[in-house]
Amino acid sequence: MRLPAWMQRRRFASGLVITALSLGTLAMTKAAEQRNWLGTAEPSNEPAEQPAPEQADPCPSPATPDPLLGPRTKKPGSWVGRSPVQTNLPIVVMAGHADSQGTASPGTPGYAVHKQKRPPMQPGIRDELFWNRQVQAAVVSQGQARGLNIRAYTPPSISIANDDDSSTNWSKAKVFSERGEYVLEIHFDAYRPHGFGSGLIPVLANVRELNVVDESLAQAFGRYPRFFRGGLGGPRRGIGILEIAILEPPLETNLRDPSSREHTVNCLAERVVNAIVQGVS
Repeated sequence: MRLPAWMQRRRFASGLVITALSLGTLAMTKAAEQRNWLGTAEPSNEPAEQPAPEQADPCPSPATPDPLLGPRTKKPGSWVGRSPVQTNLPIVVMAGHADSQGTASPGTPGYAVHKQKRPPMQPGIRDELFWNRQVQAAVVSQGQARGLNIRAYTPPSISIANDDDSSTNWSKAKVFSERGEYVLEIHFDAYRPHGFGSGLIPVLANVRELNVVDESLAQAFGRYPRFFRGGLGGPRRGIGILEIAILEPPLETNLRDPSSREHTVNCLAERVVNAIVQGVS
C-alpha cells in the first residue's frame, strides 16, 4: 500500500537525521582513534638545553717579539731570585702613581694622548694610572679565583703631596713589606724612545732577599737592574715595580678599543697571575 505523501516526507527526514548522526559518531570515533595512535606527550623533567657559553679567545703566548707585551727592557739585570716563599704568601697589589696625580711624577700620558692628541681615558688622571688600575683589579680578581692570598691597596686620594704621608703607596708598602708581605706595583712604561720596555724592577738589597716570585715575574716580563736609576723610591720601601709594557700601539690601541679592552686587560693580568702562581708553587 502506498503511504500518504506526508508520511513519506517524515520518513525521509528521519533518515537524513539518522544518517547525519551516524556520520558524526563515525568522525568522533576516528578522531579518538587518531589521538590514541599519536599518544599524549608526557611532561619531561629534563632541563631545557641551554646554548653553550661563548669561549673567550685565548691569550697570546709569550714569544720573541712578544705579541702581547711588546719589547722587553734592554737594560737587563744580573740578579736571580732564589729565596723560597710560603704557598700562602700575602701579596698586595698597588697601582703605580695612584697618589701622585698633579705632582712631578704622575706617570706617562701614553702615546695616544701625548702624540696623537686624543682625550685621556679619564679626565684628571694620566692614562698610565687608568690602565694601572684596570690591571691591578684584574690581577687581584684572577689571583683570588686561583687561590692566591692576594689583595689590593688604593690610597684615599689621587694626589698626596707628602711622600711620607701614612696613606701613600710608599708608606703602606714599607709597613706591609716589613711584616713579610709581597708588594707589587703595576706600571706601564713611557712610549719609545723614552721607555725601556717590560720588566720587573726589584726591591733593593737592604730591604729583603730576592725570592722565587721575583724570579718568576722576571722570567715572564724581563728584569731591570736592581739599582735602576740609582735606586727608585718604591724599591727602597719594599715595592717591586712591574713595568707591564710600553704604553704605545699596538698594545695601547687594543686597550683603548672597547671591543678588545677587557680581553687585553685580562690577558695582561693572566701573565702576572701565572707568574705569581708559579713562584709560590
